[in-house]
Amino acid sequence: MKVIIIGGGEVGFHVAKALSEEDYDITVIDIDPVKCKRASENLDVIVVEGNGASPNTLNDAKVGEADYVLCLTRVDEVNLIASQQSHKLGANKIIARLRNQQYTAQESIIRPERFGVDIVIHPEKAACEEITRLVKHPYAVQVMDFESGRLTMLGLKIDSDCENIYDIPLGQIAKSNHHFRFGVVAILRGQETIVPTAEFIFQNGDTAYFVIKTEDIPNLMDLLCKELTETHRVMILGGGKIGRTLAKELPDESINVRLVEYNRLKAGQISHNIDESMIIYGDGTDIEFLKSENIQDVDSYVAVTENEKTNLVAGLLAKHLGAKQSIIHLSTTEYIPSVQEIGAGAVISKNLSTVNAILREIHTELSEKPIMTFDEIDVDVIEFLPEPESPVTQRPLKEINFPKDAIVGMINHHGKIRIAHGTSVLSEDDIALVFAKPKAIGKLKKLFSA
Repeated sequence: MKVIIIGGGEVGFHVAKALSEEDYDITVIDIDPVKCKRASENLDVIVVEGNGASPNTLNDAKVGEADYVLCLTRVDEVNLIASQQSHKLGANKIIARLRNQQYTAQESIIRPERFGVDIVIHPEKAACEEITRLVKHPYAVQVMDFESGRLTMLGLKIDSDCENIYDIPLGQIAKSNHHFRFGVVAILRGQETIVPTAEFIFQNGDTAYFVIKTEDIPNLMDLLCKELTETHRVMILGGGKIGRTLAKELPDESINVRLVEYNRLKAGQISHNIDESMIIYGDGTDIEFLKSENIQDVDSYVAVTENEKTNLVAGLLAKHLGAKQSIIHLSTTEYIPSVQEIGAGAVISKNLSTVNAILREIHTELSEKPIMTFDEIDVDVIEFLPEPESPVTQRPLKEINFPKDAIVGMINHHGKIRIAHGTSVLSEDDIALVFAKPKAIGKLKKLFSA
C-alpha cells in the first residue's frame, strides 16, 4: 500500500515511524531540508524535498498512485491546498490535520470536503479527549479505551509495599485473583520497556500497563492497594485552544473547573466567552498563588500552556504542593520518557494524540495494521485476524514460539471480549488485540498467517 505523508514534523515523522514497520511504500514530503534529513536517516521511507502543496512536487512523489495521502504540515491552509492538489491528481483517500476547528463547523464557508479531504483530524481535540480520559481516571498515568469503551488500558505506578503483589510472580498474582482477569502488556522501568512473562516480579517505581475489562477496574485497584478516586475539582493552566476546550467541556454536575491564564487581557476575553468554568488571572507557577487557590484540594491539575517548560514546572509544583493528579502537555515527544521517569505525573502530547487518531482512521479499513502507538513505551497496538490453520489457531499461546517482545492483550469472539492468557487458543473467528514492540511485528504476521 502506498502512503504519502506531506509534512515531516513531529506528527508526520511519528506516523511514518509507526507505519514503516509494516509493508508500506511510504513517501515523506517536506520543504525543510533538516526534517527531510531526519526522516531519511531514521526511517525506511522515500523522502522528497519540496513544497507539498506544489503540483510538481506531488507529481514527483507519484501522489496519483497513493492509497492514502496524509496532509500533516503545521499550516492548515497548506494542508487544504495539498489535499486539493492530491485529490485532483487521483489520490484514493486523504486525511488532513487542521488546527482550526471552525473549518468543520456547520456554518463554515470553507469546508474541507470541498478540498477533497475525506477525514479531518483536529490535534487539540484529540489531546482533549486524552486529557478527559485521564481526568476521569486520576489514579492513572495513561488511559486508553478499546472495544467501544468495554476494554481499558491503564498505566499505573506500582508501589511494592502492597502485600498483594510484593515479591510475587505475575502469573501467581493472576491465579490468586481468579474472580477477575487482567493482562499486563508492558512495564516501564526507568526508560526500559519490558514485556513481562509469568515469572516477572514488580519493583517499586515500575509503571505497569494493564489491559482489563472496564467493569473490573475496581477489582484491579483493590489488588494494587490503590484508592479508586473520582475527580471533582480541576484546575487548568493555560487559556489556549486545549485549555478553552476543556474549560467548556469538562464541567458537569460533579466536576468544578477553574482555568488560570497569565495574560490579564486574554483572561478577560475568555471569561466573556466561557460560562461553564471560573476564569482566574494568575501565574500557575507561583507557589503563593497556588496555595491561595488551595492547590492541595485539587484532584486534577492540567498544565496546557503553549510553553512546555512552563507546563513541566507547573505540573511538578502542583504535584509537590498536594494536587492528587498532575497532567502535563509536552510538544517535544523526546521529553516524554524522561518526564515520566521523574514521576511528575501523566504526560500527554497533542502530536502523539494526533498520530494515534490518524492510525485509528487508517485501521478502520485495514486489519493487521497498527491502530495506536505509545511512544513512551515504544509499543504499537495491532489488531490481528488469525487465518484458518495459522499457527496461533493450532495450540495455546503459551505453547507457541511467540515473540518475547509481544503479548496478546484481548480476544474478541463475535463481540464477546476476554482477556488473553497462556492457555488461550485463538480461532479464525477471533480478533486479537496485540501489544508489540515494532521489531516483533514481522514474526507476529507469520504466526497469524496460514
